[in-house]
Amino acid sequence: MRKQKKKRLAAKGWKVGSVKEFLGLSDEESAYIELKIRLAAGLRRRRQEKGLSQLDLAAKLQSSQSRVAKMEAGDPSVSLDLLIRSLISLGASERELSQIITTPRPHSARVEKGRESFLD
Repeated sequence: MRKQKKKRLAAKGWKVGSVKEFLGLSDEESAYIELKIRLAAGLRRRRQEKGLSQLDLAAKLQSSQSRVAKMEAGDPSVSLDLLIRSLISLGASERELSQIITTPRPHSARVEKGRESFLD
């Protein structure tokens, strides 16, 4: 978020923080969620690079399009195992998996005032 926007929001009583702070997550919980989000984004990127639709990937995995959509969204019902197996089925090497896991994603700032909160 731009400094000017942060100042403007702070002057109106808004507070900027992280999702970890907002949800009260432990370091371990936060790391797990970040890992899952990175793998989900990597899956989407890899699928698109291969020119596959979610339906195509679902057929390859013997699953459903809605399940693939949940995987790419980082849905809590999707296991890390399924995300990794799906990436491998798309031809991701150990090196590529390592890159997905170690490349930090840009963090979204959270802005809140009172009971309302928004991701920027």
